[in-house]
Amino acid sequence: MNNTNDFYDLIIIGGGPAGLTAGIYAARAKLKTLLLEKGLPGGQISTTEYVENYPGFPNVIKGQELAQKMEAQAKQFGLEISLLSKATSLKKKDGAFEIKVNNKGSYFAKTIIIATGAFPAKLNIPGEKELTGRGVSYCATCDGAFFKDKKVIVAGGGNAAIEEALFLTRFASEIFIIHRRDQFRADKILQERILKDKKIKLILDSKIKEILGTSKVEGCIVRNKKSGDESKIAIDGIFVYIGSVPNTSFVKGVLELNNEGYIVTNDELQTSLPGIFAAGDVRQNKLKQVAVAVGEGALAGVSAQRYLEKMKNKNL
Repeated sequence: MNNTNDFYDLIIIGGGPAGLTAGIYAARAKLKTLLLEKGLPGGQISTTEYVENYPGFPNVIKGQELAQKMEAQAKQFGLEISLLSKATSLKKKDGAFEIKVNNKGSYFAKTIIIATGAFPAKLNIPGEKELTGRGVSYCATCDGAFFKDKKVIVAGGGNAAIEEALFLTRFASEIFIIHRRDQFRADKILQERILKDKKIKLILDSKIKEILGTSKVEGCIVRNKKSGDESKIAIDGIFVYIGSVPNTSFVKGVLELNNEGYIVTNDELQTSLPGIFAAGDVRQNKLKQVAVAVGEGALAGVSAQRYLEKMKNKNL
């Protein structure tokens, strides 16, 4: 290992709600803890305009503000945070775990918590890759202002898709929500809101077949799944919210993953390799929400602490 300063009781990979909460619990337990975050703290909530279903904030709170509060609380208890630090590999070495980090060398720890979250799934259709950043976006909060008085499409039918469609009504003149099913998966309260908004038009039982344009998005071809009919819609932008893909490429072959690539854990959030835990959207669970990620982060932090105590007692 590089030196004793690079050796920790616990290293947390990922600085979203799960990772930051795990950091709070670990730091309060006086574990020497390092959190590695490839970007800025907060994960997906830092690009979410408002969070209105997280307990304790009846007047809603901006996602970025919530992330900043979590970070400040974690640092208050002594959590060490290394930003712009992307884990590239993980392996067991000399009785500890070694994490290689992009251009920053290696860190070593007795235990690991993986909280790397997930990234937006792609439509994987013609025109998507070529026009990403030129009208194709996966973040309305980031790019919505570029579409003032323009027509856009939101692809998806879950909470994220509906929330972002509602956010886009601040800018766009017309919003088409295209969903492959005949009904939405989003919360009823969100569905009620889009039905009341005159800017929003629904296209159900349909999917986008192709995105049209050369230097920017100019339109798309939509196919009705039941009739097979295709139609061309002239639009200026497409926002995609059709699910997520877990950030687990660096642990393939090291930990057990399910068919979708999510990390498999037991009830204590321990992975297939003792000493490594997982929490939040990167883990196999049924609900991807901030409240769930926070709860899992707390459990992972406590589980790692208990694991270290057992190992210490075993060696006495």
